[in-house]
Amino acid sequence: MKALIICGSTLAEAVFATPIIRTIKVQLDDVEVHVLAHLSSAFTLDENPYVDQIHFSQPSVWKNFRRLKSEKFDLVINLREDWASKALALLLNSKAYHLKSIRWKRWLMINLKIDQLPNQHLVNRMFDSLEGLKIKPDELGLDYFIPEKDKVAREWLPADFQQGYFVFCIGASYNTRKLTVDRMIELCDKINKPIVLLGSKQDFEIGEVVSSFFGKSVSISYEEGLLELNKRTIVYNACGKFNFNQMASVVRQSRGVFTFDNEFIAVASAFKKEIIGLWGNTILLFGGYPYRTKFTVLENNRISCRPCTARGYDKCPKGHFKCMNRIVFDFYLP
Repeated sequence: MKALIICGSTLAEAVFATPIIRTIKVQLDDVEVHVLAHLSSAFTLDENPYVDQIHFSQPSVWKNFRRLKSEKFDLVINLREDWASKALALLLNSKAYHLKSIRWKRWLMINLKIDQLPNQHLVNRMFDSLEGLKIKPDELGLDYFIPEKDKVAREWLPADFQQGYFVFCIGASYNTRKLTVDRMIELCDKINKPIVLLGSKQDFEIGEVVSSFFGKSVSISYEEGLLELNKRTIVYNACGKFNFNQMASVVRQSRGVFTFDNEFIAVASAFKKEIIGLWGNTILLFGGYPYRTKFTVLENNRISCRPCTARGYDKCPKGHFKCMNRIVFDFYLP
């Protein structure tokens, strides 16, 4: 049997698809697993032993069809909600299973605050869509296999971080998904441990502001005073210094992960890291929260405008940004 699994468009969705890939490969007899994924996220599956071949998604249905029709798939598993993926499965003339769309329910929640959402993780929704295949979810969680060349040694980090650190992933696809810089500094002060900031090159300047706040030169007497107050926050700005696989390696070696609603939720889940997640304009009911790992949710549920979108904005459309500005940093670190 030859099966095609169509992954979602984001990096997080590609990682969330890994339990489906694994169970299809393990629980179906003599199956060759192909994956269709976006170029921006397909690299996360390069080392996955359950994937036999990766195809890069093209911008149109017809381009995908022309490239894939010669494969003659027996089975198509579509883990996307868009019409184009459904059309592709139809054109491939294979037995197909589709992720049930909740777009209308998201719209109701965002625009009318009517909650019809399924209260399920995205991974569980994926498995529900495969009921006819008679495969069962296992207990192994998500997969993320890091290439040997991208594994980061502890010695690559500054000496103060080689005995242990927490990761704070400060990037997000939209500004309304992340804290303002002053609140990032406040959170780092609350963490009060060695912290490695992770993000892209675009996050480097913000990382520098945060790290420099805790790196100011102080007098010996003042430094002794900080120690007496148990102030132990030190910050290393690694934004833009590692590729994504290397950042995943840094996450894997951490003591825990602080992150916004971004791809690191999936990555940290794959390594069973404790996650402290901060949600701004989005909500957990959309389904992309940590999977099969311990996590704490920090959010502001006392405002009527949240969620304002399933994605995000450059700035708060109401102007107050209470969803992030009024989050209480209530968590415990061992």
